[in-house]
Amino acid sequence: MKLVEGRASIADLNSFLARLGTIGEEFHCAVQAFDARYVAGREHLESAVEHANRAFDRGENVARDPAVEILLYAAGRRQINQALKMGVSEGEQPVVVVIDGKQGRKDEREAQAAGEVSDLLERDETLGQPGCERVFEFFDISERELAATSAALTDLVCERVALLEVEK
Repeated sequence: MKLVEGRASIADLNSFLARLGTIGEEFHCAVQAFDARYVAGREHLESAVEHANRAFDRGENVARDPAVEILLYAAGRRQINQALKMGVSEGEQPVVVVIDGKQGRKDEREAQAAGEVSDLLERDETLGQPGCERVFEFFDISERELAATSAALTDLVCERVALLEVEK
């Protein structure tokens, strides 16, 4: 798995997503873009990719497209329309793009796809700076829950990702 971080100024969402899809097809990788303000860190996306790949390996995937399955796990939701809130939208925003190729020559293909994706973004560090209120609300994490544990926000979000498997 590779991550590409940056800022995107998206004038036409359909064109942007189509370009990501083309990159994914060209390099045989799942390519999924996220609004970085909803991402609780690298571990959050690593967990989502791991769970999505496991679902495909077991034939338990909900989505036909691995990139969409990654989105579902990252969002901790089974409904695509609810998970899409974590995705990118038109306008300027911090973005992180997951690139995951599962089959042979994976690292080479991921690196090539990452290069193409980085051409679409203005380089910027976006991970590790989630919109905490946004993350709390999206993942339904209360201040009370956070105060009751020594776990970090990333750990609580990863727990939501893992719970999705149990809820199937």
